[in-house]
Amino acid sequence: MNIKQGLGEGMARQILQQCLTCQAWTLSTTCTSCDGTAQAAAPLKWSPEDNRATIRRKMYDVESPEWTQSLPTLPSLQEMKDAHVDSEEE
Repeated sequence: MNIKQGLGEGMARQILQQCLTCQAWTLSTTCTSCDGTAQAAAPLKWSPEDNRATIRRKMYDVESPEWTQSLPTLPSLQEMKDAHVDSEEE
């Protein structure tokens, strides 16, 4: 049996999944160890020859200031250092 045949139409585009709760690896979107939710273990592949990139940029209006402001931000470097030190102390 081909892998694609056994996955069904609702299958994520990425086969390997990792549990958000216990970090176990699975091929399902539900963890077999703790019944938690699993997500794709790696980002989807990107190609520089993406012929639809222009259409996608227009669809999401990536040149607008609102789109830029809606992007998630990382904590400051100092906050990350503090969190790392706190986790090492535990």
